[in-house]
Amino acid sequence: MIKVLIADKNFLSRIGLELLVGELKGFDLVPSVCGDKEDLINQLNLSKPNLLMADYTSLGMSIQELSALTKKYNRTKFLIITEVLPKKELLKLLDSGITSYLLKECEKSEILEAVNSTIKGQKFICGKVVSIITAASEIVVNNSFIKSLGCDGYPVTEREIDIIRCIAEGLSNKLIADKLHLSTHTVNTHRKNIMAKLGVNNTAGVVMFAVKNQLLETNFNLFD
Repeated sequence: MIKVLIADKNFLSRIGLELLVGELKGFDLVPSVCGDKEDLINQLNLSKPNLLMADYTSLGMSIQELSALTKKYNRTKFLIITEVLPKKELLKLLDSGITSYLLKECEKSEILEAVNSTIKGQKFICGKVVSIITAASEIVVNNSFIKSLGCDGYPVTEREIDIIRCIAEGLSNKLIADKLHLSTHTVNTHRKNIMAKLGVNNTAGVVMFAVKNQLLETNFNLFD
C-alpha cells in the first residue's frame, strides 16, 4: 500500500484531497495534518508516508523550512498544492527539492495524474505554473495573464525535459548522447517515450511542444 499524508489547514481543500485519495486503489490515507510545521513533522515521523500532499503556506512554513524537510525525509515524495504564488517564490519552490507542484484550481484528472506521476518518481508541474515562470522577464504577471493560461501539466521526467530541449535545438541522437553522457540507445529509447507521452509521431511534434511551452527560452534549468 502507498501511504499518503495530506497537510492543509484549509478545511475544504483538505477534505477534498482526502476524498480524492480515498477513491484510489492501493493507496492508504494516514491521519491528515491541519496544524503547523511541528504537527507535520510529528506525522511524518509517525507515518513515514510515501507521498506528502501539502499546502506549506497554510501551515505557516517558509520555502527554506520546506526544503529542509525534503532533505530530511528524502524517501517521501513531495506533491505541493497551493494558490498561485509570485514568480520569484515559484522559482525558489521548484528549487527546494519538492517532487511535483500543482495549483489548487487544478482539475481532479490533473491531480490524479500528478499523484500517479509523482509516486513513479516523475516530476509533474502544473502547465499554468510552467507558463508563468517561463514568461519573458518584461511580462508583468498579473491576474488577467494568469487566467488566460492553460493548466494541463507535464508528466515528463527531468531527463526527458533535457532531451526535448536537445531535440528542439536540432541535435542528433549521437550529439545528445555525448552532451548528456548517455548511450545512443538510451537516447533513442527516451525519444520514443517522449513522443508517446506528447502524442506526436515525429521530431517536428517535439519541437512544437518545446516552442509552445517555451522550453528553449528559459535561462535556468526548471528542475535542477
